[in-house]
Amino acid sequence: MRKWDQTTPADPAISPFPHFLISLKTVFMGTAPFAVPSLRAIAEAGHTLRAVVTQPDRPRGRGMKLQPSPVKEAALDLGIPVLQPEKASQPEFVERLRTLAPEVIVVVAYGQILRPAVLDLPPLGCINVHGSLLPELRGAAPIQWSIIRGHAETGVTTMYMDPGMDTGDMILKAAEAIRPEDTWWCLAERLAPLGAELLVRTLTLVESGSAPREAQDHSRATYAPMLKKEDGAISWSDPAAAIRNRIHGCNPSPGAFAHRGEETVKLWKAEVLTGHDASAPPGTVLDAEQLVLAAGDGAIRLLEVQPENRARLDASAFCRGYRVAAGELWH
Repeated sequence: MRKWDQTTPADPAISPFPHFLISLKTVFMGTAPFAVPSLRAIAEAGHTLRAVVTQPDRPRGRGMKLQPSPVKEAALDLGIPVLQPEKASQPEFVERLRTLAPEVIVVVAYGQILRPAVLDLPPLGCINVHGSLLPELRGAAPIQWSIIRGHAETGVTTMYMDPGMDTGDMILKAAEAIRPEDTWWCLAERLAPLGAELLVRTLTLVESGSAPREAQDHSRATYAPMLKKEDGAISWSDPAAAIRNRIHGCNPSPGAFAHRGEETVKLWKAEVLTGHDASAPPGTVLDAEQLVLAAGDGAIRLLEVQPENRARLDASAFCRGYRVAAGELWH
């Protein structure tokens, strides 16, 4: 399901990737994989990308070697100059932005708070693509929390940025249903191109001076802070659906986990089951072949798990290799 919305009637002549009469001089700020489709979309739409701003290279992987961000890799592939300030509020960086003279700055999953010196620089404003239906789920991890909290749908919103945290006036929205099997990663992979389409439509309206502005209802705001390791801890007394949602919302990071005796087991995928013994204590293994455990309400089947310091396994392989027994209690 997809649903487009804006505060004024949509122009049927505007397609998701329209022909631009005027190329906006643009600076793009982004870091995470979620931002890559947006960068590519506005490049393909014909806007003049003066520069791409992304986070500095960070150590990643087993060797902890410096690695570029996904957005940097995409920018270099497109032949766009890349800037990597440690902090976007540094006066020398703000002055560099000023010399680029962007008409608009586009911000998608950049990873830094922007100060007024940047926000006030482009005459057409700073436009953000946010991974929720604002004012719900403001913050750094909206996609993850939409799954953890059991929302039926989420989406993307474009907005004019202001100094607050995702508090600016909204421009366009698009909704997307959340499926029971969705993990954070696969939901993000659907929302990212949806956000790219919405951004191109938004820039069309901004360019023509007809972009709507809808103030957010701050009384309806909810928040989605960055996930910490402890957010992945499973409580078996929760309903089965809540356990599945936490497992999927923490996949791939920070990763959901539970304890089998003294060993920590990471949990990657699960499904809710019906028709199992509801009288067993939460966390009890009900089926040692299918890895079904009792929850506070119902039962849950673990589909993919990871023993401590080992590779991921499907449930049947884990049960065979690690001698899971019916009646054992996980915590």
